[in-house]
Amino acid sequence: KFAATWAQYKSQERLVQLADKHEVDLVLFHGRGGTVGRGGGPVEKAMASQPPGSVKGKIRVTEQGEMIRYKFGLPKIAFSSLSTYMVATLRATLEPHEAPQAQWRDLIERMAQASLEGYRRVVQGHPQFVPYFRSLTPEQELGLLALGSRPAKRKSTGGVESLRAIPWVFAWMQVRLNLPAWLGTRQALEFALKESPTTLNDMVDNWPFFSSFLDLLEMVIGKADTPIAAYYEKQLVPQELHPLGQELRADLGALEVLINRIKKQDELFDSDPVLRQTLSVRKPYI
Repeated sequence: KFAATWAQYKSQERLVQLADKHEVDLVLFHGRGGTVGRGGGPVEKAMASQPPGSVKGKIRVTEQGEMIRYKFGLPKIAFSSLSTYMVATLRATLEPHEAPQAQWRDLIERMAQASLEGYRRVVQGHPQFVPYFRSLTPEQELGLLALGSRPAKRKSTGGVESLRAIPWVFAWMQVRLNLPAWLGTRQALEFALKESPTTLNDMVDNWPFFSSFLDLLEMVIGKADTPIAAYYEKQLVPQELHPLGQELRADLGALEVLINRIKKQDELFDSDPVLRQTLSVRKPYI
């Protein structure tokens, strides 16, 4: 997720530069799902974190199917949702943030590489990952449901790497581990704290793109529930695969400690008590 988010940011920058060079009117097209792993999250933060010049008075957005009813199902809610988009678009147009400083770009580039290596080490490099994933989550059952507009896999004969976002993200969400949104991020943050903690703090305080990413990451961690994931593992996963699950849950716990350290807080959502209260009320029912 970390490496993909940074790659998307850079791609938008290049598109803006190319469009300006050839005097082309560029409108970027954003697809937004319900989960962070599918482009979800608060609209205001998402718009504020866009590259400078990428929002010039207009933007095209598609709300993914599962969110349409929640955001546009009732007239007052639809008006509120459209108003939020309108204000965010105006603000991003009239008060765009400056481009990231050179030292920020250098550090986040290396962080992205560390994150990518950490992600691939588990998903592609761990020999037990696929059997663990398929025994723990309802991934294969999700592929049988007529929920999406497209097949669950891009290639019918493909493995985990060919899964589309819906079965991949939803499968991990069902067991409350939310793995696609955070895996590899611990390695990125540990790298930054070791290599250049001063630059990292500067990014947190002064770069909306990075601070927004941390806020979304914090929300993903807060919505995860490792005891529930451990219970699914106990009921469904062969004993010989349990060490991988313990490793993943420990990774998530270490990431939570890092987030609190970087944001200089004692626990998650210290700066957003309303969200903390919302999640504490919601979690037991879910």
